[in-house]
Formats: sequence, C-alpha cells, structure tokens
Amino acid sequence: MESSQSRNEYLRRVYKVQDYIESHINDSLSIEDLANVAGFSKFHFHRIFKGMMDEPLSRYVNRLKLERATHLLTYRTDMTITDIAYYFGFTDSAVFSRTFKSYYGVSPSHYRNHNSKNCKDVSEDSQYNECKKVRGEVEIVTADKVNVAYIRHVGTYKDLAIDFPKMIEKLFHYASEQNYHAFEDTKVLTIYHDHHEFTEDYHLRTSLCITIPDGVEEGNSDIGLMTIPSGKYAVGHFEILPDEYKGAWDFLYGEWLPNSGYKPRDSYPFEVYRNDPRQHPENKHIVDIYVPIEPF
Repeated sequence: MESSQSRNEYLRRVYKVQDYIESHINDSLSIEDLANVAGFSKFHFHRIFKGMMDEPLSRYVNRLKLERATHLLTYRTDMTITDIAYYFGFTDSAVFSRTFKSYYGVSPSHYRNHNSKNCKDVSEDSQYNECKKVRGEVEIVTADKVNVAYIRHVGTYKDLAIDFPKMIEKLFHYASEQNYHAFEDTKVLTIYHDHHEFTEDYHLRTSLCITIPDGVEEGNSDIGLMTIPSGKYAVGHFEILPDEYKGAWDFLYGEWLPNSGYKPRDSYPFEVYRNDPRQHPENKHIVDIYVPIEPF
C-alpha cells in the first residue's frame, strides 16, 4: 500500500469514528467500542487518534458532549443538571460536574447562572497542552523472540520514574547472581501493558526488563520471566530529553504509522534504552521505540 493510500485509510477510519461519535453523542461511549468502529485495538487506536487529531480520544468525546451541554444549560432551563448529565450518557451528575469543571474551570450550575462569562479558555491550563514536536528515524524490522527478566510496577508513571533506578539495580543484581548474562550484551527495556487514558493511574502496569538467554528457569525470586514474541516491528530511533518521550510516541503513531501502509499488530509496544543519559553531554536518552505492526 502506497503512503498516500495508507494515510487515507487511517483518515477514513478516524473520520468514521468521529461520525459515529456525532450520531451517538447521547450514549456512553467507551474507547473499546470506538476502537472497534475503527478496526483497531483500543491499545493502539488511542495513540493513532491522538497523533492524527492532536487531541486524546477521551477528551475529544467529552469535549463534544460538554460543548452540547453548555447549549442546554443556557437554553433548556426546564432540564436539571442531572437531566443533562444522563442525556449525554454520564453515569451521574457528580461525574458530569467534575468533567465539566475540569474542562471549563467552573461548575455546571455556575455556568448556567453566569451564562459562561467566567469560563476559562479551554486551551489554557490544560493537561493536554501541545507537547514538544519530535522526529526520528524509523525502520521496519522482523525481530526474533526475546527472553526477559522483569520487575512489574503498578502505579503512576511519576512513581515509576522514581523507582526506576532501584528496579534496574535489583534486576542486574539478580542477573549477576544467576551468572547468565554479559553486561555489555544486556538490553534494558520497558513494556507498557496499560495506558493512562483508559486505566486509572494507580492501576497502570509497567514491566521493567533486562534481556536474558534461552533456557533460564524461573526460580523463587519475585523477579518474573517472560518472552516477547517474534514479529514485525516499526522501530523509531530517538535521541531525546525526558519531556520529549510523549512527542516521540505521537510522531510514531500520528505521523509515521498513518503513512506507512501498516497497522498496529495486537501486541504490546516497548522501549529499548541504548545509553546511560548521565554519560550523554546533553543528558539525552538514546531510545528505540518498538511498535508491533502488520500489513493492512
């Protein structure tokens, strides 16, 4: 599939989802349902949508619902706030009120009483402010299976960053005790099992891994073993600062992938770290991001 044909296919699927949202705006729309409309897994589709539309899917859905809700708050005084919440598929008025205030900066009742005069510009103070634009070199590889030893982290990515050094130290200490690796050949990688857009932060599962040879048996340690299956991957090569990781992921899913002729394969993406940032003159991270892919 040529680049232009590939991108058109991605756009067709995204537009199909947007049309579906418009026609089902009063329903409770889950990311999984919308991903099914697009023909992608939910794990990959949220990244594709964000990368191409420059707005997270869940925020896009809420924005459309809330923009229509403001019209009812202003002109349908016969409808209570609870009526409006249920009308747009929110589970209750409390959820609607929290979402509304997060978006507009004021409560629905305040908005109704003041006719939006004190609402902030939604582009200000948003957790989804535009991230730094990042570009990288991308190659397509067919990778062999990889055996890894891992420590599973459950919690926020902020906590993961704090725990990262101790987890790495523990993994290498374990490997040294087992006498089954050469430090210069060992790769460090992170596998993401969830995504914060549809998983509560404190439930996010992340596996910090080091590669190990074949034939290693799981012992009594709390360190687990697993195998990353073989397959075709798009590998993005980046040299970035810590706050540029999001831009790197957006580049892969929102710019490269839609023009590639490939679609995401049902497997987890992961990062492979190529350097110690403390040894880099600009403290940059040299990282490869692996996205599992297959032809359309």
